[in-house]
Amino acid sequence: MKKLAEFVIRYRWAVIVFFLALTAFMGFQMKNASFNPDLLTYLPEHLPSRMNQKQIEKMFGGTDMVMIVVQTDDVVNDKTLERVEHFSQDMQNIKGIERVMSVFELKNVRSENDAMTVDAAVKMIPRTAEDIATIKKELAGNDLVYGSVVSKDFTTTAIIGLLEPGAKDKDVIDQVEAMIAKYPGAEKVLLGGSPYMRMQNAGMMQKDMARLIPLGLLLMMVFLFISFRQFRGVWLPILIVVMAIFTALGATPLLGWKFAVTTIILVVLLIATANSYGIHMFARYQRDNLPGNNYTPKELSVKMVTSLSAPIILSGLTTIAGLLCMLGHVLIPGGQMGVLGSIGIGLALIGSLFFIPALSSILPKTKPRLRADDNPKNKRGIGLDRLLDFIANWVTKKPKTILVLFVVISLIGAAGLLRFSINSNPAELFPDGHPAKESAQIINKELGGFFPLCIVFEGDIKDPALLKKINDLEKKVHEIPEVGTTQSIAKVTRQISRALYNKGEEGYDKIPDTYDAVSQYFELYLMSGSQRDLEKMVDFNFEKALLMIRFKELNTPVLRQCVTQIREMVKDDPNVKLVGGNADVFTDMDKHVVNGQFLSLLISLVVVFIIISLGFKSFKAGLLQIVPLVFAMLMLFGLMGYFGIDLNFMTAFQASILIGVGVDYTIHVVWRYREERRAGYNDKESVRRLFKATGRGIVFNAIAVIIGFVVLLFSGFLPVRFFGMMMVTIIFVCLIAAVLLVPALCMVLKPKFLRQKAHRK
Repeated sequence: MKKLAEFVIRYRWAVIVFFLALTAFMGFQMKNASFNPDLLTYLPEHLPSRMNQKQIEKMFGGTDMVMIVVQTDDVVNDKTLERVEHFSQDMQNIKGIERVMSVFELKNVRSENDAMTVDAAVKMIPRTAEDIATIKKELAGNDLVYGSVVSKDFTTTAIIGLLEPGAKDKDVIDQVEAMIAKYPGAEKVLLGGSPYMRMQNAGMMQKDMARLIPLGLLLMMVFLFISFRQFRGVWLPILIVVMAIFTALGATPLLGWKFAVTTIILVVLLIATANSYGIHMFARYQRDNLPGNNYTPKELSVKMVTSLSAPIILSGLTTIAGLLCMLGHVLIPGGQMGVLGSIGIGLALIGSLFFIPALSSILPKTKPRLRADDNPKNKRGIGLDRLLDFIANWVTKKPKTILVLFVVISLIGAAGLLRFSINSNPAELFPDGHPAKESAQIINKELGGFFPLCIVFEGDIKDPALLKKINDLEKKVHEIPEVGTTQSIAKVTRQISRALYNKGEEGYDKIPDTYDAVSQYFELYLMSGSQRDLEKMVDFNFEKALLMIRFKELNTPVLRQCVTQIREMVKDDPNVKLVGGNADVFTDMDKHVVNGQFLSLLISLVVVFIIISLGFKSFKAGLLQIVPLVFAMLMLFGLMGYFGIDLNFMTAFQASILIGVGVDYTIHVVWRYREERRAGYNDKESVRRLFKATGRGIVFNAIAVIIGFVVLLFSGFLPVRFFGMMMVTIIFVCLIAAVLLVPALCMVLKPKFLRQKAHRK
């Protein structure tokens, strides 16, 4: 490692210029980046759920809904309906919306003067109490709108715009919001639906990036100054962090990727961990720069690299390996975050070994901050030194007691797994009171929901047997409590029968028994209605029909049961061509979150084990350092169960990050312990000396990571806050395991790879 140090010093100016130029170039690339807030696209397109959804959209157009929700004491009044009519009319002119559904657009099939008439569900603005009563009666008898675009208590109505496939959310939502502002009123108006949620995601992502990055850097600088009490100990590690962030974010558009909801976690991860190596380097610099030592800046830089390069490289490689194992996630942002995080950590690792010593070698020496003797009472940072001495004494006196204590805590943590849950509910991204969450709750409660599952039937749709099959399935589906409303050509057929027959007659509210009768029904409908009224339910040739099921529940564990139940209903039906939609994709996401979590976890443990074993040239070293990671993971998932924090597309990445980051402290402890044992000290003295030599660096490193992740508690996204809370907790657990569990294991097990090579002192 001395050759590496000499190389850095010899070419220090070239090293400095290279890193500054690279940072400027990568930072310049960030202007080409864009945001992707669409959670559905986080799954690969080749998955069956994504492919089915695309095929359904190709057949029947888009199923994504942007919804204007209008609430008041009673929506059936002249002022409210005039406003709703304006919304409905203007919405049809918005580019990107291919169809509008409202009480003025959806149809009412009724009998008038012994003839069937098809007209708007609300065909006039009420002026009298009699008009209001008539409209309410007609709406209540219209299955196409009642409980779907108007609530059953008439307090809520919706104007639904179905987006064209490929329409840009921002363009559509901006136009809708401008239109709402154009028609003010006393009613409460909210926007909802998947496109609106995606827009809110994008806006919160940008706000988080703008708010949390400066906050994270500020908190980190304050901590570094408190820790080192020297400005160089602040700006050197922070400069490495900035380089890592610019490099990772700049690589995003270069790789053809977009920023995702997980990008804010990536940035905070770099703020929290990219300074770790710089912290160790400067802590070593301060330890060597003691009063009476006449080292030159070049010599101090050489000592930094020579003494720390091996454990820092090993720590960096394990962190990179843990992040790269996120490629095991089928979730696209997971793999991307792993690659980008590895790029940033790799830059931080190389920068700490090259840039920091190169720059330190040309800067004047700082004033000494530590005393030359080993007496903690004569040191600055006396509180931390005393704490480390206390821990060292406890470990050396009670190693077996510590091991028993950790076993008990592990069992308690494992019990929390019984409460562990998986949920990718998109509304849970937002805190209570957020407009997107509020509108989702209203839509689910009053208007039958907006998360669709679509079933495509293929055959002669005018065949009474097939229509009755669709009708029977629709009725069975309605028995599922979580189903809000449904839409199908069978429901329209029954609505036609109500107009042709009186209540109590044989044909009332039924599918006809003959093909000719069905054909006549639709001929009569098209005489006063339009083929466009039916285009979302049946194709032009009556060869394919769509049953759309909307759920009033967004929790994916519940949706998963519903989707499974419905699939079971149609699994043997030869007429069912496809089953898909947003509900199917999100329940599929749950499955892949779990699979990706445990696959990446297993790969991470194996890869980190191999790297540590090679670094220490001992398989026992790998096993020894995997133990605290397994303990930390048990605590992570156990605490998630106890606190009711769901595993979802955000929290699924915690374990891989935990392995990559948490192993750093263990590596430094074991490496130093081995060095002391090989120097001839016994096990107790080795523990005491390792705490004196590297204790401050390890604690500072862990606290820096914790402070970095604390920033996530201020995110606008609930899962990101939970992510931050769990990472803060679990990094603290990793630190405790490193300073208590690992030394205790070393003392009790006495593995051969730690044997001393010199005479005992």
